[in-house]
Amino acid sequence: MPWIVGQDAQLVMLGIGRADLEDMLRKFDREHHDKVRGRVGFSVKMAHRITAGADILLMPSRFEPCGLNQLYAMKYGTVPVVHAVGGIRDTVIPFDPFTESGFGWTFDRAEANKLVNALGNCLNTYRSHKESWKGVQTRGMAQDLSWDNAAKHYEEVLMAAKFQW
Repeated sequence: MPWIVGQDAQLVMLGIGRADLEDMLRKFDREHHDKVRGRVGFSVKMAHRITAGADILLMPSRFEPCGLNQLYAMKYGTVPVVHAVGGIRDTVIPFDPFTESGFGWTFDRAEANKLVNALGNCLNTYRSHKESWKGVQTRGMAQDLSWDNAAKHYEEVLMAAKFQW
């Protein structure tokens, strides 16, 4: 959290978790109100508002069986920076500046230095490489994340499996 406070950025957090982390969030909200806003608790409506109004979604989940928040974020044009775990790994393709491909930034271990590195690279692109940033946003918004599309892919997998026996 101290690293983020030192950046030219603002952080908005919403959620519940360990009591010590909730206390830390409240403390940073009090002491760095211009940089950090934190709300302990959860509201689907508030989560969507925050995500839709943000430039970046920071999602450091330790585990995530399916992960929907990063999907909502990409549809809103909010770029995800995520711990590549569970279903998140399948949906956020890391940005590659050489091929101008990918939908966001990922980190492979739930460690502060990994998060800071991914977020730092994301912020650098946001600040210094505007065309690349717009490309990440556009690719994320252009994905077909509908249930119809997901069902079609499941059907293809099941049909392929059917003919393997």
